[in-house]
Amino acid sequence: MGETQASTIKVPKLLPSCFTGLTPSAVGIKIRLGSKIKKITARFNDLVIQKDQLNLKENSTPKPSKKREIPPSTSVVTEDHIYGREKVVEAVVQLLISDKPGDALTKANVIPIVGMGGIGKTTLAQLVYNDKKVQSFFDLKAWACVSEDFDIAAVTKTILQSVTSENYDDKDLNWLQVKLKETLFGKKFLVILDDVWNEKPNNWNGLRAPFEAGAPGSSIIVTTRNQGVSSLMGSIKVPPFQLELLPTDACLSIFSQHALDAKDFSAHPDLKDIGLEIVQRCKGLPLAITTIGGLLHGTQDRNEWEKVLKSKIWDIPQERSEIAPALMLSYHYLPSHLKRCFAYCSILPKDYEFEEEEVVLLWMAEGLIHPPQDEGEMEDLGSEYFRNLLSRSFFQQSRFNESRFLMHDLINDLAQWVAGETCFRMEDRVGSSQHENLPIKARHSSYLGSKYDVAKKFEVFYKLISLRTFLPLMLPYASYLARYVPLKLVPTLQHLRVLSFKGYCIIELSESIGDLKHLRYLNLSRTCIRRLPESIATLYNLQTLLLSNCNNLEKLPSMLCKLVSLRHLNIEGTYYYLEGMPVQIGKLTCLQTLSNLIVGTENCSGVKELGPLKLLKGKLHISRLENVIEPKDAKDAELIKKIKISVLELQWSSDIDESKDRTSELELLNGLRPHDALTELDISYYGGTKFPHWLTSPSFPRMVSLRLVNCYECTSLPPLGQYLPSLKKLWIMGMRNVKSVGSEFCGCNLETLHFLDMEEWEN
Repeated sequence: MGETQASTIKVPKLLPSCFTGLTPSAVGIKIRLGSKIKKITARFNDLVIQKDQLNLKENSTPKPSKKREIPPSTSVVTEDHIYGREKVVEAVVQLLISDKPGDALTKANVIPIVGMGGIGKTTLAQLVYNDKKVQSFFDLKAWACVSEDFDIAAVTKTILQSVTSENYDDKDLNWLQVKLKETLFGKKFLVILDDVWNEKPNNWNGLRAPFEAGAPGSSIIVTTRNQGVSSLMGSIKVPPFQLELLPTDACLSIFSQHALDAKDFSAHPDLKDIGLEIVQRCKGLPLAITTIGGLLHGTQDRNEWEKVLKSKIWDIPQERSEIAPALMLSYHYLPSHLKRCFAYCSILPKDYEFEEEEVVLLWMAEGLIHPPQDEGEMEDLGSEYFRNLLSRSFFQQSRFNESRFLMHDLINDLAQWVAGETCFRMEDRVGSSQHENLPIKARHSSYLGSKYDVAKKFEVFYKLISLRTFLPLMLPYASYLARYVPLKLVPTLQHLRVLSFKGYCIIELSESIGDLKHLRYLNLSRTCIRRLPESIATLYNLQTLLLSNCNNLEKLPSMLCKLVSLRHLNIEGTYYYLEGMPVQIGKLTCLQTLSNLIVGTENCSGVKELGPLKLLKGKLHISRLENVIEPKDAKDAELIKKIKISVLELQWSSDIDESKDRTSELELLNGLRPHDALTELDISYYGGTKFPHWLTSPSFPRMVSLRLVNCYECTSLPPLGQYLPSLKKLWIMGMRNVKSVGSEFCGCNLETLHFLDMEEWEN
């Protein structure tokens, strides 16, 4: 696709030369032009042949506005059952809880589960991991996705974090292994090492050292496609579990579950025969069946099912493509807008977990989302695209975090296959080994970051003159980047739409970043940057500016208000040194995300600048409210009209000002009344003696969480139980003048109640 696009772009530039006089130079141009036309014609002939092979039709893909509606929730039900593998699951569980003596070296049983990609190894391991008998048998459990890059430090860290739920990003291998050994000491543990490719004994020997500290009966489950891995890591006493292709009846059950949300075809007997034929085409591979089921989910039209069954894609010889025909077919039937979005995801590494918003913002920046005029926002349509791909099993939900997602390895391979040379993923952390096969016409590039990314690694990018995406991913904690990359290299990439330095310890950007006029997405989160170049204010196409956890950031560009296209500004965790927001931030009327508004003093935006920002949604944190001079400014913020804000945090400074007028504090908070749709509210360091009436009126039927923290001057608490019927979580902390709490305080639905630092509490 990329080659054709590039070639056709050049033709109009050459055509005028064909009509010049027959000078020698003109003849030369004609000869070169003739050669180019022959190449283009040959390429088009190639495409025609492929079109016939794939049975493609003109306008066969419906337009986005007319596409078949897909339910927003995924068609993939939570896997509490695995068809055709019941005996294997039970056998593994019994082996785990048998207390059989482990390997002489690791003191743990190492149990390999072996099978081809997409056959269900991970699903089986997950069911075993969550089995009630297994949960009660082991003291500790951990899950680590290993993948092709067997990094001992990374795997050790993942296991440790899985057990302790703490962060160890800044620790080296020795520290991690010592800590893991201490954590496992004397404990009966279960560790799942998922998707292992390593066949080097030294790597396995280095990883397993801490496991020796565990108690007898500990176990390690290894899932792998490779028999060599099984032989290397498996225990002599425990034979591997070899997963074979599923029998037809199990395949049919999986298919009906994903296509019809039913265990069988009893409600749709007219579809059973054709469903059986489709299943037989999938040749017993669960992932293929799941994906085809997702493709047909939501339609019981027999004609649609027959189109899938009779597609010529099934007949493509396996030797001509490494992609399973069922997966190719699922992609083929995607609407064109989803095809583009899915292909872009080929820049995401295998086993990389991402959030929905992260991907949607990238799609937006690349111009992949086009809502019909006056019919909703890009973000909402992008979310619909994402959920659509999820419902068709192109994305999977993370097993540990419901807000994160990933692509199965085979789906990731499919994305790379369909993207072709348009996307370039540099997976060698040094970068040099991939230079020879560099697709010069690549538009989008990601790369795996390392602790020290030196200049040589980025020489490749000088050749990518049409690059639109520069995206480092999976950086180690506190990574360092050669200064010349942000200061010299990036400004030369004039077509960039997406630029990220997230996680690098960079302290400055060049003023020439303002020359990147196409830039729509800039991520500087977790960098050490102190000030942003003023030229950023000239990036009129910028939609997303991410600055979360920039702990050294002292100031935002003074003319930030000129970013008229800005939709998302995230400075969460960044406001330690920031003294306030730039003036006239209320002009950013496209803003949907404003994580924090810091109320400053001189030459800063006040709280009333929130008034014109009518599209704000999600979470809003307003801090340093002590700097509000006129309490009426709070009313001008018009929070009560912002119906899409679901979480509101109101914070004054922790410094107690005895001279403050307590009445004006109450007036200020009264003016900050939010909309009734609010679900979470946090008020901290409020200086008034009582809370406003809006908190004690039946106005917040959806509020589930409330935090009142260090409101020192308040002498009583409102009868929240009477007015917040949905309240489930309540935190009351540092209310040192409150002496008693009545029974009317608690509601009937309260699940969590915390009291802390109540110095004067009498009963």
